[in-house]
Amino acid sequence: MRFAYGWEMKTYSAQDVREGLDWPDLIAALKAAFAQGVEAPLRQHLHVGGDAINGNLLLMPAWQAGQHIGVKLVTVFPENDAVGLPAVASVYTLFDGRNGTIIGQIDGGELTARRTAAASVLAATFLARTSARNLVILGTGRVSKNLAQAYCAIFAIDKLTLCSRSLDKAQALATELGPIAPNVVTTTDFASAVSDADILSTATLAKTPIVLGELLRPGTHVDLVGSFRTDMREADDAVLARAGGIFVDTFEGASKETGDITIPMAAGTITQKSLLADLAMLCRGEHPGRQSDTAITAFKSVGTALEDLAAAVALTAADRD
Repeated sequence: MRFAYGWEMKTYSAQDVREGLDWPDLIAALKAAFAQGVEAPLRQHLHVGGDAINGNLLLMPAWQAGQHIGVKLVTVFPENDAVGLPAVASVYTLFDGRNGTIIGQIDGGELTARRTAAASVLAATFLARTSARNLVILGTGRVSKNLAQAYCAIFAIDKLTLCSRSLDKAQALATELGPIAPNVVTTTDFASAVSDADILSTATLAKTPIVLGELLRPGTHVDLVGSFRTDMREADDAVLARAGGIFVDTFEGASKETGDITIPMAAGTITQKSLLADLAMLCRGEHPGRQSDTAITAFKSVGTALEDLAAAVALTAADRD
């Protein structure tokens, strides 16, 4: 779309996002953004449905002064499932930070899924054993698919276990993923899957823990993605106790937006000091990350607008050159 002033805005579909964000390049872009720093306020949650409709609007802005400005708009209408519509819809707009003109409109759902997986794998490069071979994914949604792809692109995974309460969904995801690992297993047995993992990644909507610390074997890295509200939780207290604390994507977001942190913190099981380091500290070399092959490590992400901005800038780079 060309405007009167001569600049042009491009629209990026979900397919454009998948094809334009190579995993190693995207992870490198996130690492640079966390290391350098980006202005990224906490997301704003607005109820927009009135009394009759449970409608929600989320705003996630971020910017690098004089370089880029971006904002993701997300609507969440949970009752849409009843009428055959998606519960979540989103779009990302990237602006030129020098003059405010629009660079691109990007499919927000695919951008979110891809940057979420990339952030988890970025954390795992500091926290998982380099010898990790067994990857277990709990959950079968869009983010789970991206997590499997991203981990298998960076780590030498030789066994991938897809675990869900629905075996049909796990098998459907295995088919969709294709042969991304030499050995792909599907199961409904959460306990067995958790106890077999070198890397355990969770992307569920659980409100009670599905990862029990007593089941983890030494050396496991736990990647908690699913909980994005204070009433949602995927890991029990024993996970944090055995890990000796938890790494997070951002201190502010993790301490306010996820039950994996707020619930044990309110109970006094953990304190603010239990948050060992954030991704910025890891990327800047301010914390060593994993310190032994037998340690259990845990990472909790809630998502940050920094990741959206870094991904959007990386996606549009070729078109802006």
